[in-house]
Amino acid sequence: MALAFLIGFFPLIGLQVIQGLVSKTFGLIVPSLKSAALGVGGEYGRGFVSCRHGGGWTAPAAVKVEGGSFGFQIGGSETEVVMLVMNEKGMQRLLSDKFTLGGDASIAAGPVGRAAEAKTDAAMTAEILSYSRSRGLFAGVSLSGATLREDDSANKDLYGKALTNREILGGKVAPATSAKPFMSALGAL
Repeated sequence: MALAFLIGFFPLIGLQVIQGLVSKTFGLIVPSLKSAALGVGGEYGRGFVSCRHGGGWTAPAAVKVEGGSFGFQIGGSETEVVMLVMNEKGMQRLLSDKFTLGGDASIAAGPVGRAAEAKTDAAMTAEILSYSRSRGLFAGVSLSGATLREDDSANKDLYGKALTNREILGGKVAPATSAKPFMSALGAL
């Protein structure tokens, strides 16, 4: 799951860099994706998003990531992704019903390693920074062009009633009991 990636992979990137970036984020998106292609490809995933609010993090809201592509590509993979929303413009896109990564919102690979601190200032122009880890063999895919939208059915399952992501991420909804591991992982960042 992407939650395990959030907890375990960031120390490999460079904990000081990640803590520095996370302290500047407006929000965090954590989906798990599946991709497959043979000339024509597609990717689909589900995950959660949380935003900074009142010195902490909001309850998680459910999201779907969907995309399609055409071209020279082949394979299948599972990818765990963590996206850091780095500015107000990215946050406003996140609160919309749907947006396109790389289209409506600029997305860039997040900086990694000891030299990353020099790169973080340049990376701050991107609305969203992305980190990922894949399993499987896949050639020719990118998150650019994928759409991110609310997952209404998952929100209803999680909270027991229909809630929009805007309502949840506004900070007025308490985290569901089942979201405690996610909230603990966020608190550890």
